[in-house]
Amino acid sequence: MRTQQGTVTMTHTTGASPRISVVIPTYNEAKNLPHVFGLLPDDLHEVIVVDGHSIDGTVEMARSLRSDVVVVEQNRRGKGNAMACGFAAATGDIIVMLDADGSADPREIPRYVAALVTGADFAKGTRFSQGGGSSDITRTRAWGNRWLNRAVNVLFGTSYSDLCYGYNAFWAHCLPVLELDASDVGRDGKLWGDGFEIETIINTRVAKAGLAISEVPSFEFPRIHGQSNLNTWRDGFRVLWALLVERANGVGRSVPVDRRRSLEARAAGQPAALAEFSRFPREGGHDLDTLADLTRAQQIGLDRRRDDVA
Repeated sequence: MRTQQGTVTMTHTTGASPRISVVIPTYNEAKNLPHVFGLLPDDLHEVIVVDGHSIDGTVEMARSLRSDVVVVEQNRRGKGNAMACGFAAATGDIIVMLDADGSADPREIPRYVAALVTGADFAKGTRFSQGGGSSDITRTRAWGNRWLNRAVNVLFGTSYSDLCYGYNAFWAHCLPVLELDASDVGRDGKLWGDGFEIETIINTRVAKAGLAISEVPSFEFPRIHGQSNLNTWRDGFRVLWALLVERANGVGRSVPVDRRRSLEARAAGQPAALAEFSRFPREGGHDLDTLADLTRAQQIGLDRRRDDVA
């Protein structure tokens, strides 16, 4: 049973500390939102709920729990479209992807922020590293994830340990690289990229762009209420197809990246990030003493880091 605790506070220095936007896609999650919202950090810049036309009072519940919540109605169907709509509405420096079903622990958000402030462009959650885990994944899903994980590492030169996990965070300067389309195309049907393959598309595009990627240990809990829309075999094949499509196309490879705002925010947020990293599992049993050690221990990204606009 998961522990019900109060919210956490991410303590930053004054000045240009990063503003955190949390994007939460929802579809009939009214019963789960009190748990999720109750564990969010106190000092977030904004919480964006992207709703897929719920009929159980999800939007009303979100507004009753948080008066400043930003509600966005997605214009098509599927998680991918919801994330694209939420990203388009975000105004923060750091964007966090958080599921509404209670499986992802909002108290881990400071870990992701710490990884970003200490050097990463993209912080990728993983259930399969020291400090991570899952009480929800089935043997079939774990088996499929292992093979898909091997495929992405071969095709894209990454060293991911957990491809199919949707708890991620990134600096807003990554958005142009993702090239996600949140426009209203005049139809509400699901288009390519609108489904659960969105996480694979994001993970492969940041890799193709040569961005600095760090893995963050995360624990996955079972959904609290309701049933998941994920279908193991159908969505597994969509992920595999997404790997092949992204390997063949050039999306994300030549998009300029402007890190100027994130560099300011990193400088302001590093003391708090170092404190957060002190609670991370030790790499290989050894102490991590310096900021460089902390960043290097978490780094799984590519050797060809891009600088673009400094």
